[in-house]
Amino acid sequence: MGADGDCTVAPAVRTEAREPGDPVYTCRVTILDQDEREISLESDTYNARLVRRVDETDDLAYFWVKYDGDPVAFSPGQYMTIGVYADGKLVQRPYSVASPPRESGDGGYEFYVRLVPVMRFTTLLWRLPVGHGMRMIGPKGKFVLEPDDDRTHLYVSTGTGIAPFISMVRDTMDTPRKTVMLHGCSYADELGYRDVIEGWEQGGAYPIRYVPTISRPGDPRNAEWTGRTGRVEAVVESVCHDLSLRADRTVVYICGNPEMILNVERVLMDRGFPEFHVKKELYWPKGKQVTVPGG
Repeated sequence: MGADGDCTVAPAVRTEAREPGDPVYTCRVTILDQDEREISLESDTYNARLVRRVDETDDLAYFWVKYDGDPVAFSPGQYMTIGVYADGKLVQRPYSVASPPRESGDGGYEFYVRLVPVMRFTTLLWRLPVGHGMRMIGPKGKFVLEPDDDRTHLYVSTGTGIAPFISMVRDTMDTPRKTVMLHGCSYADELGYRDVIEGWEQGGAYPIRYVPTISRPGDPRNAEWTGRTGRVEAVVESVCHDLSLRADRTVVYICGNPEMILNVERVLMDRGFPEFHVKKELYWPKGKQVTVPGG
C-alpha cells in the first residue's frame, strides 16, 4: 500500500514469470503518461479538495475528498459525484461513499476507485496531487438500509462495489446488524478493506462473517490463496447453505456489474428469496447478455 498522497505510482504490466509462481513487472508507457489533458488548478465551480490518498495496488486506491465548506449529509449506500476540469471541460463520475456520515466534516468522503485504462475520469484522478481542487455534488441514490431491520444482512459485491457496504457497517457500529460480507475479486491483493473487515470479525467489534472469494485461483498472483474460489454468483448458494441463511430472515444487498447482480438474484430466487428481500446497485448500464453461473 502506497503512502498517503503519493500520486506518482503508475500501473505496471504483468509479464510471464522468470520462475514458476514468481510474477514479474515491467515498465511501459502507461495510460497516465498518454493522458496529456490539462487539468485546471482552480475553477469557480470547485467546492472541495482531495485531502488524502492511499494506494492498495497499482490500479486500486482510496481517495478522500472534503468540502471547502460544511459537509453535506448522506445516508450509507448513497453516492457522490466528483470531478475536475480538464481542457476546459468538466469530467466527473459518481462513486459510492465508503466512509460513515459522521466523518464527512473532519476527514471528508472516502471513495474506493479502480484506475480504468481509458482517458476518462480516473486517469485524471490518478494524476491529482493531494490538495488539488475538485467539484463534488450529491448525494444521490436509494440503495440504503431499512431502519430497525433485525434480519441477517447479506452484502454481495465484486471489486470496488464493496464500498457502500463498508459505509453501512461503519455507520452501524453502535447498533450492529448480523452481517455476511461476500466479496469477489480476480486476485487476492484486490480484496479491498480485507484487513478492516477481518479486524471486525476477529476482534468481535461487529457481528460479521467475511467471505472473500477469488475467481482466478490458478493465476500465480493467487499462489498463496487458500480461501474460497469462484465468482460470487457461483458461490452464493453454498454460502447461504453453509451459513444457514434463511430466505425469510435475510435481506440481501448486491452491488457491482449488472450481469453479476442478475445472476446472483437468479440464484437467490431459486432458493426462495422473495424479490423484495433483494436490493441492487448497478455500477454501469446493462449491455451484455446474462450468462448462467457455472458450478
